[in-house]
Amino acid sequence: MLKLYTIFFRKFILIFLGLFLLLGVVFYFSIKEVFIEQTKIDLLHNITIFSSDLQNLDNIDEKVKNLHKLIGLRITIVDKTGVVVAESDKDKTLLENHLHRIEILQSKFKDYGYTVRYSDTLKKDLLYVAKKVIINNEEYYVRMARDLEKIDSEFLSMGIKVGAVFFIFIALALLVTLKISKNIEYEITLILEFLKNLTKQKRAEIIDSKYSLEFGKITKLLTNVSDSLSKKDKQKAKYTAKLKLSNRQKDDIISAISHEFKNPIAVISGYTQTLLGDKDINQQIRDKFLEKIATNAKKMTTMIDRLRLSIRLEDGKMDNKTKSTNLKVLIQSQIEDVKEAYPNREILFEGDDIIKEVDETLFGVAVINLIENALKYSQDRVYVKLTYEKMSVTDNGIGINKKDIENITKKFYRVSTNGWNNSLGVGLSLVSNIVAQHNFKLNIQSVENEGSTFEILFSTPVQTL
Repeated sequence: MLKLYTIFFRKFILIFLGLFLLLGVVFYFSIKEVFIEQTKIDLLHNITIFSSDLQNLDNIDEKVKNLHKLIGLRITIVDKTGVVVAESDKDKTLLENHLHRIEILQSKFKDYGYTVRYSDTLKKDLLYVAKKVIINNEEYYVRMARDLEKIDSEFLSMGIKVGAVFFIFIALALLVTLKISKNIEYEITLILEFLKNLTKQKRAEIIDSKYSLEFGKITKLLTNVSDSLSKKDKQKAKYTAKLKLSNRQKDDIISAISHEFKNPIAVISGYTQTLLGDKDINQQIRDKFLEKIATNAKKMTTMIDRLRLSIRLEDGKMDNKTKSTNLKVLIQSQIEDVKEAYPNREILFEGDDIIKEVDETLFGVAVINLIENALKYSQDRVYVKLTYEKMSVTDNGIGINKKDIENITKKFYRVSTNGWNNSLGVGLSLVSNIVAQHNFKLNIQSVENEGSTFEILFSTPVQTL
C-alpha cells in the first residue's frame, strides 16, 4: 500500500501531464485559427494602405514588385473583367483570367474576400485576401497572398515559446506539489502518533499544527477529544456510582408502588370477596363495603393520575392554559374539596382577593398536594395563607430534617424517618414542577418535631381587586 504523499504526487503528475496534452491540442487549433485570422487582418490592412496610394495605374508593375520586395507578399491587381493587370511573382501575360477566383467573387459583394488554396503558379499553399478598389473611376481588385508555410513556421515558433513557459510552470507546480505532499505526510504522521498514544494513555494529550487551517482544526478537535476522554475516565467512577444509585432508586420505586397499592388492593379484594360470598348480606353493610371499595379505587386512581401528570410535566408535554384567576377563590375551592376527605380536620385560610395568570387545573393540583401533605403529617390545624408575595401552607406536625428538605422535591424520593414517607414520592415533585411551570418558586422551611411551612413565592407582582 502506497503512502499518501506518493499517491498525491503521482495523481498530480498525471493531472498535469493530461492538462498539458489537452491544453496543447486546444491551443494548437484555437490559437492557429486566431493566428490565421490575424494574418488575414494584416493582409487586408496592407491592401488598404497600398490602395490609398494608387491614384492611377502608371508604373503599376514597378510599384507592385517594389512592394513585394519590401513586405514579401504576393501582390496581384485584377480589373473588373478578371484580367491580371499587375503581378509580383509571375509574368502577368501568362496568368489566366481571375474573374471566377473565390476571393475575387467574394470581394464583389462584401468588404473583402479570402480563401486558402494551392497555387499552381507558385506551387504552394497560400492565404489569399482580395478587396475591391476604385482607380481612375474604374473597379479593380487588389489581392495579396501569404505563404502558409511561413504562417505555420511563425505559429510553431510562438507555440514552442508558449509551451516552454507552460512546461516551466508545470515543473514548478510539481515541485510545489511534492513539497506540499511531504508536509502533509509529516502532519499525518504526527496525528497518527498522537492517536496511538491516545489509545495507550489515560491522561490528556496536546497536539497542535500551524501548517494549514484544516490541520489546525483537526489537531484542535483531537486535543479536545483527548481532554474529553481524560475527563470521562475520571468521571467513570462517579457514573458507576450514579448507576448503582439509579438502580437502587428503581428498586425503591417498585417497592413504593407495591407498598402503596397493597393496602387499597387488599381492601378492595377483601370487601369484594365478602360481597360475593354472602349474597344475603345486610343492605346497609353492603353499601358501606361498596363505599370502601369506591374510596380505595379512587385513591389508586388519584395516585396513578398524579404519577402520569408528574411524568408529563417532566417531559415537557404539558402546556399551560393560563388565564386571569382569583387565587383566593381557587384556594377556597380546593380547601372545600380536601375537607370532604378529611371531615374531622380543621383548615384555616387567610388571604386577600388576588388576581394572577395561572393554569387553574395545575395550580389547584399543587394547592391540594400541599394541604394534603400538611394534613397527613400533623394532627393539629393546618394554616393556609395568601399574600401579595406568596401562598403558604403551615402545619405543626413531625417536620423534616435538613438533609431530606434538599431532596424531597425529587421524583420518587421518599423519606422514611420519623414516619415521613411522602407516599410514592410524587406529590412534592409534582408541586415543584407545577410551580416551575408558572415561573414561581417553591420554598420549604421545616423543623423536626415542630412543623413545616411550604411556600409558593410569586416571582412577579400580583394584582389586587
